[in-house]
Amino acid sequence: MAATGVHISPLKRLEFADQCLISPRFQTSLQNRRSLLFRKPSVGVTRVVNFYRLKTQAFSSDRATAYADKDGVQRPWKISDARLVLEDGSVWRAKSFGASGTQVGEVVFNTSLTGYQEILTDPSYAGQFVLMTNPHIGNTGVNPDDEESNQCFLAGLVVRSLSICTSNWRCTQTLSEYLAKRNIMGIYDVDTRAITRRLRQDGSLIGVLSTEESLTDEDLLEMARKWKIVGVDLISGVSCDAPYEWSDKTDSEWEFKNDQSVSNSFHVVAYDFGIKHNILRRLTSYGCKITVVPSNWPASETLKIKPDGVLFSNGPGDPSAVPYAVETVKEIIGKVPVFGICMGHQLIGQALGGKTFKMKFGHHGGNHPVCDLRTGRVDISAQNHNYAVDPNSLPDGAEVTHINLNDNSCAGLAFPKLNLMSLQYHPESSPGPHDSDSAFREFVELMKETTL
Repeated sequence: MAATGVHISPLKRLEFADQCLISPRFQTSLQNRRSLLFRKPSVGVTRVVNFYRLKTQAFSSDRATAYADKDGVQRPWKISDARLVLEDGSVWRAKSFGASGTQVGEVVFNTSLTGYQEILTDPSYAGQFVLMTNPHIGNTGVNPDDEESNQCFLAGLVVRSLSICTSNWRCTQTLSEYLAKRNIMGIYDVDTRAITRRLRQDGSLIGVLSTEESLTDEDLLEMARKWKIVGVDLISGVSCDAPYEWSDKTDSEWEFKNDQSVSNSFHVVAYDFGIKHNILRRLTSYGCKITVVPSNWPASETLKIKPDGVLFSNGPGDPSAVPYAVETVKEIIGKVPVFGICMGHQLIGQALGGKTFKMKFGHHGGNHPVCDLRTGRVDISAQNHNYAVDPNSLPDGAEVTHINLNDNSCAGLAFPKLNLMSLQYHPESSPGPHDSDSAFREFVELMKETTL
């Protein structure tokens, strides 16, 4: 009685079942209730069947969708029309959403349970395909308030199950519509667990996403093996073009601290290596006036402004590929208080004379435990990086303040004599837990001590 391909929600099933004149034996099981939808009508249940048809007529007509395959055959479901080809030669067939075409990128996995829109707009993902390990993605849709930058910088999105509907009071469009408008490719109905296991075993891999049938698997494999991300300057492509002032605080409805305000207002120059909006909002909420400058902004111009502190932001790619940024950091540290986040942390490590290295598969997710070695406090942090600072290469005076408890990698630095602090992870989260938000207060205190 139900047409092939017609979607019937659990609510409609229950509405139908609740109207049925059935014995108590069937009422004890939801499984039996659902089975009634497909039972052959018999004497005494005609009224119930008619009720079901009336209640679901409008609903079913809106939801029934037909998909045409390459031969023009109409189907009630979409068939695989995309491929992800990895540089190791493996080919993963999937269904496409968002934009179509062919795109190359580095495949990384993210273990966050929520926050896919913030991940999509995080500039640190430039040049990467983000695979979400949480299987169900898209159920909250997207909205204009959760953007972490003015555009999507990642190369593509890989998910196991794409939600067929959205359910959130702030939703303005679906994830598929959002990606299509921004020309970002996505695939679903692919075994993300198997790909994640491969990435954990072999490390991050270059891959090619394609919906173009004219390209063979061998063509895509060749593209993947020729493309390189190591040694490429990615921050110049995500940084702002000119300085600007930032004044927006965290909205009151989302504010989770009651004591952000400080007595002094400090002027901070923030280097945009791919900065997230929530970093700027959190600093402003702690009483800072912020001037954002491009990644290639001369240190001399920054020092002319006489800021109370300088922030070196997060950003994508290899810190060794941006020696100009390392030189800028060198010229600034020791002259004003400095705070580095993620890429900024790595640049500080190099500026101090240390070395950075590429991790096997990096840290990407909102559930990484970090220990503050000064206090023993453990925070659950949001992280997104493929490179790390080698603590054994740092000079005397530099202190490792935090470690990632998953692999004991360096997650934070301090150099008290230079009024310097840095974190490898994201204290602003978005998405992620707010455990480390106090790092912004620590930076404010560092500026306050310097001005006394």
